[in-house]
Amino acid sequence: MPEMDHLGARFVAGDQSAMSELYRRYAGAVTTVARSGLWSDDLVADAVQQTFVKAWRARADFDPNRPFAPWLYAIARRTVIDLVRRERRRQHPEPPNEAIVTLPTELSDVWEKFQVRVALDELPDEERQVLRQIYFEGRTQVETAGVLGIPLGTVKSRSHRAHQRLSELLGHLVEEPFADPDRMEGQG
Repeated sequence: MPEMDHLGARFVAGDQSAMSELYRRYAGAVTTVARSGLWSDDLVADAVQQTFVKAWRARADFDPNRPFAPWLYAIARRTVIDLVRRERRRQHPEPPNEAIVTLPTELSDVWEKFQVRVALDELPDEERQVLRQIYFEGRTQVETAGVLGIPLGTVKSRSHRAHQRLSELLGHLVEEPFADPDRMEGQG
């Protein structure tokens, strides 16, 4: 992904336009992470802002040869934990020995949602628009063609290409099967 390598290098060098581009790409996904552990819109907004400020300040620690999303996700997760601790202290200042913060057990689900959001953001706009109409707006392919003003065949081909791209981008989320049924046939 040479474009991201270049963007990552610009980010590390302190290029504010690179930071703006990264914010545009990842703010939605960071919001998803923040919503997983925080209970108010104000805290979520605070977590998103703090995450990007911390990332900017720690940019020298980022390796542009590595993926940006997991690095940013780790910062977002720690920021959420810090905010939860801060809010708990404000609400219950007495017991200072509460050292462990428990986040919702669905943290792996949040990670998957984050990864899906990042993958969707990587799609070309025309493919993302088709998927948005079908999956988020609940429209059929025929309705999507009408709403977007494009032929039905175009909707089908864009949807197909988008699904192929998502399959490649999200393949790491699929759990490996315990056994390969083809290899098991000869055994037994």
